[in-house]
Amino acid sequence: MAAVILAAGKSTRMHSSFSKVLHKIYGKSMLEYVLDDIRAIGINRGVIVINDQNWSGSKVKLPKGVRVVFQKKLLGTGNALLQARSELGNFNGDILVLYGDTPLITTDTLKKLVEKHRTSRASCTLLTATVKKPAGYGRIVRDEKSDIVKIVEEAEASLYQKMIEEINAGVYCFRAREVFRALASLKPRGPKKEYYLTDTVDFMAKRGLAIEAIHTENPDEAIGVNSRLDLARAQTLAKNRILRKFMVEGVGIIDPSTTHIYNDVTIGQDTIIYPFTVIESNVRIGKKCKIGPFARIRPGTVIEDEVEIGNYVEIVRSRISSGAVIKHRCFLGDSRVGLGVNIGAGTTTANYDGRKTHITKIGNGAFIGSGTILVAPVVIRNGAVTAAGSVVSKDKKTQGHKET
Repeated sequence: MAAVILAAGKSTRMHSSFSKVLHKIYGKSMLEYVLDDIRAIGINRGVIVINDQNWSGSKVKLPKGVRVVFQKKLLGTGNALLQARSELGNFNGDILVLYGDTPLITTDTLKKLVEKHRTSRASCTLLTATVKKPAGYGRIVRDEKSDIVKIVEEAEASLYQKMIEEINAGVYCFRAREVFRALASLKPRGPKKEYYLTDTVDFMAKRGLAIEAIHTENPDEAIGVNSRLDLARAQTLAKNRILRKFMVEGVGIIDPSTTHIYNDVTIGQDTIIYPFTVIESNVRIGKKCKIGPFARIRPGTVIEDEVEIGNYVEIVRSRISSGAVIKHRCFLGDSRVGLGVNIGAGTTTANYDGRKTHITKIGNGAFIGSGTILVAPVVIRNGAVTAAGSVVSKDKKTQGHKET
């Protein structure tokens, strides 16, 4: 099986200078959500169909086996899938087709879709959902035997069809040979003279080919992000998924509505996260810690077991050893904090000299007085004490680390 991700839309409603699939949701772009999903179900070959508008600045690292092709003329989703054919060559297996702006599809749902497609040997297997207010979605039209016969777009639906609550979630499994045959037969239509991928379902049904579907009980999986409002809604749903995962695993989150935890974070059992805390990507937190309220833990930070991080504390690219206490209004950047260290209120590590950052090392059991400024590079030895308001800076004579 190969995957094709359609991501060539111009992001008109996003009013953005770059592709909408590159917008991030808790530290990860929408495209990366979809790439992670296809990799999780064992698909190692894929094609992303994009337009060349504002893609060159993308920092998305593509997995091995995934290629990019350009849809030079935006002639609809059917034409977009045809662009992938050149990269797939003579591939005659199955193709999983997804949209790059639907980041909330779950791995479990994709596994069920693929399994259904393989066991039924259908020409097309698609994902559907039921929503009470289906405005904006394509409707699933079934015959008297409940077989799918077509997908009708909102703008073309009759009054009766608009009352249908079963919608197209925009994820398909196709037999490659059948879908490319169908695409070659499509005619452009609509005011923009586009080729619609959904028309392949009608084409196959009229020729008696098997069309199957699985139904997701969670319609949120079908949400497509076309505007900033959609993006905000998707962020809320993604946040709740992340927080739920941690709470199920034994992390205490006092107020989920004000807590933000990004992707690629690990948190140990019995750690408590207090309100208005932000934990960004690439952070590791140990067991039985207390974090917040109003704390910000930035990327590259490791916090070991039984550490207390209090209110208005910001930490980035630092390692905080077990038992350390950092209670109030502190900034620690590029720091190595030893076992059982106490960091007094208002302490700052001045880690940036205008050109590059430097490391601050604080030894085991050290006591850093309130309002201390540590001008990196600097080393505080084991058990050392700094008085309140101290400024500890680099030794200008030796150009070495100042050791206290």
